Amino acid sequence: MSANIASRNALRTGIILLIFAFVGTAILAFTHQSTEPTIVRGQQAAKLALLSQVLPATLYDNNLLSSKITVAPDDLLGNQQDSSLWLAQRNGLFTGVVLEAIAPDGYSGNITLLIGIDANGKVTGVRVTAHRETPGLGDYIERTKSAWIDQFAGKSLTNPPPKNWKVVKDGGSFDARAGATITPRAVVRAVKNALEYFAKHRAEFNAPPAKEPPA
Repeated sequence: MSANIASRNALRTGIILLIFAFVGTAILAFTHQSTEPTIVRGQQAAKLALLSQVLPATLYDNNLLSSKITVAPDDLLGNQQDSSLWLAQRNGLFTGVVLEAIAPDGYSGNITLLIGIDANGKVTGVRVTAHRETPGLGDYIERTKSAWIDQFAGKSLTNPPPKNWKVVKDGGSFDARAGATITPRAVVRAVKNALEYFAKHRAEFNAPPAKEPPA
């Protein structure tokens, strides 16, 4: 008799736990489904805000986020894995691009960058999105801590001349904080390389979109 009672109690407990698990899973699924669109919109807004820091919104009227293209590793971009670029257009014409690039030779490793370049090959903005440089010494490359990164705006492969794409200490045109030249050297090289990548692929960026084949 007692064995039957214990068995029924165990069965009842198992059913109750199963019901709770089912209800809990349903609640979690509903919460995820109802909040996911909001999360996605927030992520997209944050990404667009970051892109707009390096490429002025006045340069494009297309959906910049939807223009994202995956590009293969390239020495000029410093990436060992696929990265992304975003093509800007205004009135159907190519007006600029945002490139993801990496300076692999920072003091403490990779420095990840977003670099905006207009259709004429001029830098419209640069932002550091990730780095591991020494706090207080090499982290002035972050826009939130210093305006140092702004000196790239308006620069191109001819302004300054190629020989001057170096920090002042090395005879170039770019300022660098005394005692912390490894980090800015890496960023300067990465931006110049990104401009060279742009020049190499400019015709592809400027090409009209491929037409859909006739049905």
